[in-house]
Amino acid sequence: QVQLVESGGGLVQAGGSLRLSCAASGRTFSAYAMGWFRQAPGKEREFVAAMIWSDGRSYYADSVTGRFTISRDNAKNTVYLQMNSLKPDDTAVYFCAANTKFRSWGTMSGYEYWGQGTQVTVSS
Repeated sequence: QVQLVESGGGLVQAGGSLRLSCAASGRTFSAYAMGWFRQAPGKEREFVAAMIWSDGRSYYADSVTGRFTISRDNAKNTVYLQMNSLKPDDTAVYFCAANTKFRSWGTMSGYEYWGQGTQVTVSS
């Protein structure tokens, strides 16, 4: 079992920054990938970023490339999402997820464990 707890969401003006954190506990040593997804009101949950835990390779959705950065602290079993140059379209609930079965890192179905989500609101 893996438990994920997100934090760091909030309200920010367009152009501002936020850093989300996701603290993992449990079977993190066997995690293949950690990912961030988001879900805006009335929309489907979508992929934002992922990191392969073993070697740190990272992947991003086109909509956030160049603005968001995923990183990790192995000692703390924590993954971060640094979000810069935020736009109102980035407003969503952001979810952290863990993929322990070597499935696709870019789709929801690849992840077995999910956090409760943290709200990010970007005002114009």
